[in-house]
Amino acid sequence: MVKEPVRKRIIGIDPGYAITGYGIVDKTGSRFEVIDYGVIETKAGVDFPLRLLAINDKIRFLIEQYKPDLMSIEELFMGHNHTTVIGTAQARGAVLVEAARAGVEVYEFTPGQVKLAITGYGKAEKKQVQLMTKNILGLKELPKPDDAADALALAITLANTGTAFSGKAVSGYQYGRYGYSNRNEGFV
Repeated sequence: MVKEPVRKRIIGIDPGYAITGYGIVDKTGSRFEVIDYGVIETKAGVDFPLRLLAINDKIRFLIEQYKPDLMSIEELFMGHNHTTVIGTAQARGAVLVEAARAGVEVYEFTPGQVKLAITGYGKAEKKQVQLMTKNILGLKELPKPDDAADALALAITLANTGTAFSGKAVSGYQYGRYGYSNRNEGFV
């Protein structure tokens, strides 16, 4: 008796408050199928809570429409521009709330982990990652814009590496890999 390969549907998210990239792929055995990809854009000058609400609403719509099994999201990196990272963290939170509401498990990856998983080199250039993403997914053209391509790469990373390569999404340096061993300690 031949066992049919299991299909996993994964949504990848490249969070941002101006542009959030998303990519939805199915993986059955070693075969990928692109379901949808694109970006959620919010306009500068709009009240920030309304921008977060727009991101949240679109993520809710995508999860309800496509019913992903898992979510792969970029882990935040604290660079020099703290204002940008704080806004991005808030947009990431709007995404995570919807995943939690729908019961979708979320795994996070650093940019280096994505580069390694996609190209075999953790310091690959963005163009190399985009080319490999195109090839892995069998696309005719590079996925555009860059945020959508990054989201597709995040989905591929989780699909190909599984959940053992990543940690579940945590609050950065407070939990998980960086701190407490029991994430639920002290929480309801």
